[in-house]
Amino acid sequence: MSSSPVPASGSTSLDAGIAIAKGADRARILDNRVEGNLIGIDVQGGIDAIVSRNRIANRSDLRRNERGSGLYVWNAPGLLAEDNEISGGRDGIFITTSHHAVYRGNRMSDLRFAFHSMYANDVEVAGNVSRDNEMGFAFMYSKKLTVRDNLSVGDRTHGIFLNFVNNSVFEHNAVREGGEKCLFVYNANSDRVSGNLFEGCGIGVHFTAGSQNVTVVGNAFVNNRTQVKHVGTRWLEWSEDGRGNYWSDHVAYDIDGDGLADAPYRPNDAIDLVTWRQPMAKLLLGSPAVQLIRWSQSRFPELLPGGVIDSRPLMRPEGIGVRPDNQRQAGQP
Repeated sequence: MSSSPVPASGSTSLDAGIAIAKGADRARILDNRVEGNLIGIDVQGGIDAIVSRNRIANRSDLRRNERGSGLYVWNAPGLLAEDNEISGGRDGIFITTSHHAVYRGNRMSDLRFAFHSMYANDVEVAGNVSRDNEMGFAFMYSKKLTVRDNLSVGDRTHGIFLNFVNNSVFEHNAVREGGEKCLFVYNANSDRVSGNLFEGCGIGVHFTAGSQNVTVVGNAFVNNRTQVKHVGTRWLEWSEDGRGNYWSDHVAYDIDGDGLADAPYRPNDAIDLVTWRQPMAKLLLGSPAVQLIRWSQSRFPELLPGGVIDSRPLMRPEGIGVRPDNQRQAGQP
């Protein structure tokens, strides 16, 4: 289906501006303006659909949780959704139980979640922009994802959120001017997080709930109030093949000039773990006893309780974040 850009009426039973039902394979939804509906474009059961260059502005007169999604996807393998502009409503793109798809170059604002996927495997999410939403990109209960060159700017809670996400790659994304957390990793396993920029959040990365075998290398953590929050007793090495990440608060030196810091970076100590478990302990942070403990740990790292260590930190954040070619493709600043 293709049409000139005219408003849609929302006449389907789901109050969607445009709907693709089961059996409507290889549908084409191109260059439409879809406004004032509960759900903008609804794709349920259609195979190999293309949804491209549409402008979707959903109803904003309801409470956030009563609103619908700009693009709602269920059981629609082979979908290509690209170059759409979505605002208003609840979630920009919401996917549940739908595999083998590409979401590329979409721009989303004024939403709860810009991109929200659950039970969606073998999905590519590339070159999308989330701006000023509650959350940027949320991935749940999924595997074999490729998430690259996406931008989250000014999202208030999380830039990228991972919950039970396995065997996936997150590379060259950028989270800037974030709120609570740039990246949240919960019970994720065998993933790769590389070449990403995490800047200006309350927490750069919150890593928790038994996540294992996650490679974190070649990223830049810049000007986050807390770079890493990880509560654990085992050491996690965040470097690979002699190369780690860039940390803006690491007081580093590079005597041999190889671009790598000569001292490892340990973002957390025993006092951090105590204050995360017992927030009232923050009242004691200025006490001589706490300062003595921190000084001792800085001089004798073997006293540290475990956590993240980057043995080969980068001296400069070069080549990190959204790559220029994909930045222009997505219309990013």
